[in-house]
Amino acid sequence: MKKESSLIGSESGFSLLELIIAMTITIVITGMASTLLAAALNVRSRGNEEVDALADAQRALNIMSREIGNAGFNLTDNGIVAADSVTDARGNSTIRIRSNLNKFTTSATTTARNGIGTVGEDAGEDLKYFVYPAANTTLLARYDAYSASGGSSTVLANRLDSMHIHYFAQKVTYGTTGCDISGASSSEVAALSTAKYLVIAVCVLLDAKGAPNSPGYQPNSKVLLVSDVALRNSNLAAY
Repeated sequence: MKKESSLIGSESGFSLLELIIAMTITIVITGMASTLLAAALNVRSRGNEEVDALADAQRALNIMSREIGNAGFNLTDNGIVAADSVTDARGNSTIRIRSNLNKFTTSATTTARNGIGTVGEDAGEDLKYFVYPAANTTLLARYDAYSASGGSSTVLANRLDSMHIHYFAQKVTYGTTGCDISGASSSEVAALSTAKYLVIAVCVLLDAKGAPNSPGYQPNSKVLLVSDVALRNSNLAAY
């Protein structure tokens, strides 16, 4: 009887040293991937906030510029209420403007057409723009004295750091420094009733993202937006 024999090959796994090396490499690669992901998320989050904040501020400036440009319409002055157009305790500018926009609107009542103060009909004719702090942000607000009984406030933009308004008797050129304009080619007027040209400087505050010295850390920063406004109802020959 023929005897058959078989050879059984031995199978071996990873040694402890090889396993430790493989785990170390895996941990290093995972850590690097996590670091890159955290950095990318911080950059993306900051980018999204910057786009939103700047868009809000730009829209607010467009609204302010358009309505301030109409100040004094059908009035005998430039429409700026000097007593309420001041710098507040935080260094931010406040401006109040008036205009008789519905003077020639035939559907308006005689009282509304001949003055300012009729609730509802005189909406947009007595406005105030100001900045005030809220939780974790700073808001630019628009107050309309006659849009409703008791007036109404609307938030135009948030995440602002400051707003500075400068009043001039003529068009000016200027530079910018930090969160304001600088080196204007003409001095500001002493009496706001003589102002015919305004420069509005709004600074947008962008919060820091991440922790200092961490991957993708984005420090806080500020972006300055500026708008020039000619008071068209001041009858300037220059315009």
